[in-house]
Amino acid sequence: MIRPNLWSRSLAFLLLAISAGGMAAQPAPAPQPAVASAPSDALLAELSRAIADHFHATGELQLDTVRAWGLPVIPEGTSPRLVVTEFPPALASSMLIRCRFETGSTAPAPWSISVHAQLWADVWAAQEPMETGELFNPGKLTQQRCDVLHEHDALPATFNDRDYLLTRAVPAGRPLVWRDLARRPLVRRGETVEVSAIDGSLTVTVKALAIQNGGRGDLILVRNIDSKKEFTAVVVDENRVLVRF
Repeated sequence: MIRPNLWSRSLAFLLLAISAGGMAAQPAPAPQPAVASAPSDALLAELSRAIADHFHATGELQLDTVRAWGLPVIPEGTSPRLVVTEFPPALASSMLIRCRFETGSTAPAPWSISVHAQLWADVWAAQEPMETGELFNPGKLTQQRCDVLHEHDALPATFNDRDYLLTRAVPAGRPLVWRDLARRPLVRRGETVEVSAIDGSLTVTVKALAIQNGGRGDLILVRNIDSKKEFTAVVVDENRVLVRF
């Protein structure tokens, strides 16, 4: 006959054995891939180059990380190639980008990164006060460094078209924007213009009356002085327009 205390011990050992067996039967959890906390400076520089090339950006593109999701840790001694799998619709000051790495072996999973961007480029600024109607003249301007993603309407310093004039006064030191300029009219309404009508190798020149103002490249309405017939022509120079047949 089993004594009560011996029975209790046997039952405890039995329960302990069953519990240990159940724990041993459970599968071990799958190891999770190591995740980096933040991208390195070298990775951000590589990402900047990829974005600038994709959008043909002119200037120096700088990125600051807002947040990264699933960025894998790259083992030491490897040089993976960064591949951007999804660009934003347009270059902007805030962007979400999808990426992955190519290592030549098993590729890490894709990851996402949210960045704040700045695109620094040279823009035109007034060196001295400029008046309404003044011709655009780079000789009276100076170059300033500007974040063109923030000041997206700023006039780039590569612009050098003398066929523009100022539509409003600009104080000294202020960067010019596209709204400050309008194409200089080479043809004015009511003035007589010379029309060159070209048909293959044949060119005929007639006089016409301008019905509209127009700058170089503008399509304006003119009226033949003799026939009174109205037609459209392209402004090519001072009081000169062109028609091709």
